Amino acid sequence: MIIVIQCKDQVGLVAAISGVLAEQKINIISMREHVDKVENRFFMRVEIESHNNATALEAMLQKVLPPDAFIKADPTPEKKIVILVTKEYHCLGDILLRNHFQTLGAAVQCVIGNHDTLENICNRFGIAFHCISHEAKDKHAFEEELRNTINNYSFDYIVLAKFMRILSPDFVEHFPTQIINIHHSFLPAFIGANPYRKAFERGVKLIGATAHFVTNDLDEGPIIAQQIIPVNHSFTANGMMKAGKDIETAVLAKALQLVFDDRVFVYKNKTVVFE
Repeated sequence: MIIVIQCKDQVGLVAAISGVLAEQKINIISMREHVDKVENRFFMRVEIESHNNATALEAMLQKVLPPDAFIKADPTPEKKIVILVTKEYHCLGDILLRNHFQTLGAAVQCVIGNHDTLENICNRFGIAFHCISHEAKDKHAFEEELRNTINNYSFDYIVLAKFMRILSPDFVEHFPTQIINIHHSFLPAFIGANPYRKAFERGVKLIGATAHFVTNDLDEGPIIAQQIIPVNHSFTANGMMKAGKDIETAVLAKALQLVFDDRVFVYKNKTVVFE
């Protein structure tokens, strides 16, 4: 069982939490904690041996922690996700393959695309695909149809696997800290569209990818994972794009693994990640 805790920092928190677990004769398998001194914020992830009453355990911990404490014992062991796509297949293909072999740490409920390009690969894996075109619709109508389809499913997260549409603040507000995006740039560099073209024109020597939670600020949400690879003068913009696809896939896979394993804590616009 996993316990995640986030609260205001104060002296004695680790001892208090350990004391509750000891009183219940619960063995601790691993414990990770972090204090953000600037925000005076405490974060903890504890893995314990199985316990038969998560609700009661949360209540006992609440009594020894600050009033603002967020406590979750035994978060959903296998998350459920909805995936949004456009035309690029590399990130979706990796997710569907991991889902098929049950190594994703989550179950894909459906895939929604604003083009039907990727319907065939979803059919091959037996995953429901919904095509919701953005053409001949205003943004509100498109997103309302998108939201209605998403809400037909039970899910924990929405994964933007190269979904090439900017979502409105209204849409994002319906799913706070639930939308995960892969951006083809080492943020905060080259925010927005065409980052590989911008990187090529700038003559950079490193390109990267960033997985982050989506907020109302374009490509500025809390960062979950990032990686970079070297490039040089011999790379064209297309060459950078091809090289970038592998790192995009790897970064998104890493970020999803961390989130699904309850290793990511969000506070304001930053994350604490217990790898």
